[in-house]
Amino acid sequence: MISNIEKAIKILKEGGIVIFPTDTAFGIGCRVDNKESVRRLFKIRKRPQTQAMSILIDTITMAKKYVLKIPQDVIDKLIEPYWPGALTIVLSANMKSVSSLVRGGGETVGVRIPNHAIARKLIRGVGVGILGPSANFHDEQTPYRYEDLNPKLIKLVDYVIPGECLVGKASTVIDCSEKPWAVVREGAIKL
Repeated sequence: MISNIEKAIKILKEGGIVIFPTDTAFGIGCRVDNKESVRRLFKIRKRPQTQAMSILIDTITMAKKYVLKIPQDVIDKLIEPYWPGALTIVLSANMKSVSSLVRGGGETVGVRIPNHAIARKLIRGVGVGILGPSANFHDEQTPYRYEDLNPKLIKLVDYVIPGECLVGKASTVIDCSEKPWAVVREGAIKL
């Protein structure tokens, strides 16, 4: 019998959109390298195209596909102590591998290794980064429990994996694309 995770991986590989639990909240995602899927994800979430989406990754090596450079102080002070975990790090994007839509038209992108077995298995199984905004319509409440998911949103996606979010709070976002670093959103991790 095929598992939820195997089914979700197959759907993501084929360009589908899946709702899944992460450590912070339920995410809604697609593979980052499929422009049609990315456009569909923005449309489903009713997200303004000027707002970037962060990429969920599984390793620092995978992060290097999407960012130009990871400075050593970012590795020492942020990645080593907080990844995997609820910290999204914004860096200069690799324009060749991150579409303008994912970047919100800008030149940076947020990356994060989630501390959640299901999310990590999905990323590993697909083999590329997965977009990971919260599974809600733009400006609606973030779903931290399966019961919080909007039934209307569920109808618009290709698959939903039930599960638990262990942290139950949004990730902290820190912009390290220039100095001094700036906390963009205070979340689960206090810096």
